[in-house]
Amino acid sequence: METEEIASIDEEVRAEGAFLEPLRAEMGKVIVGQSYLVDRLIIGLLANGHVLLEGVPGLAKTLAVKTLASTMDLKFSRLQFTPDMLPADVVGTQIYNPQSGEFTTHMGPVHSNLVLADEINRAPAKVQSALLEAMQERQVTIGDKTFMLEEPFLVLATENPIELEGTYQLPEAQVDRFMLKLKIEYPDRAEERQILDLMARTEGLPEAGQATTGAQILKARRLLDQIYVDDKVKDYVVDLVCATREPEAYRIPIAPYIQLGASPRATIFLTLAAKAHAFMQGRGYVTPQDVKAIALDVLRHRISITYEAEAEEMAGEDVVQKLLDTLPVP
Repeated sequence: METEEIASIDEEVRAEGAFLEPLRAEMGKVIVGQSYLVDRLIIGLLANGHVLLEGVPGLAKTLAVKTLASTMDLKFSRLQFTPDMLPADVVGTQIYNPQSGEFTTHMGPVHSNLVLADEINRAPAKVQSALLEAMQERQVTIGDKTFMLEEPFLVLATENPIELEGTYQLPEAQVDRFMLKLKIEYPDRAEERQILDLMARTEGLPEAGQATTGAQILKARRLLDQIYVDDKVKDYVVDLVCATREPEAYRIPIAPYIQLGASPRATIFLTLAAKAHAFMQGRGYVTPQDVKAIALDVLRHRISITYEAEAEEMAGEDVVQKLLDTLPVP
């Protein structure tokens, strides 16, 4: 691509990305600190990828998703997952009308733009799999009818990593559908004090105003497809994913820790997320740093580790970090 073309995309990105600052500002009225969480939620929205949030209770995961919905003119629904849930509680069902002798379709809460799947690991596999079609195909089937979901459509799911009683393991196929998995940490002392000043009241809690629209997000997505990715950066993305499957080929001594590497979906998601990261920085081209910045969130949940890794208290993200530290950057 010519330098002039890249400069032109750069200008477009800066113009189209003008909504990002007001969006962050409105989110900041309610969410103290947590800039990593806010930025990654926006990246998921721009790159059209679902987001899985993991963190202990009380870290504003649910609040962040609700606040994001309130900054746009989008339909928002919240699903509180429980062990006794049924797939119909997610996608909807057909109700028989004895008077007319016909079935009426009742739409479930998944028919929204932003769907918050709260404590997703509390529901059994059949309910979690009901979300799969919606997440992958952007459609749901109720009875013999298929309904397309309105764009933008995004599932933002939260899970609690410490409470194991009454929880279910998320199926690998479903975990792989999430573009990003975010690990939410505690705020620091200064942020904790800010939270106290802002939230320790019974009335008049802060609210976020509208900062952008669904149409603007869809326009930004179309521009995202034009963001330039150099061949060397593409090769770096492919090397990074392939190194999770065959680390010996890259002379990285972590093969005993990896049971299964990342799927080709990781290559696609990593490229899209890197483009969204570049867009957030106001650039019309992707750098290796964009890839490195987002790689941990894209890959941490796609690597199955061995018992040996568990014995040495290594997690998937430690393996990814080792790859990022070792693999030559173009």
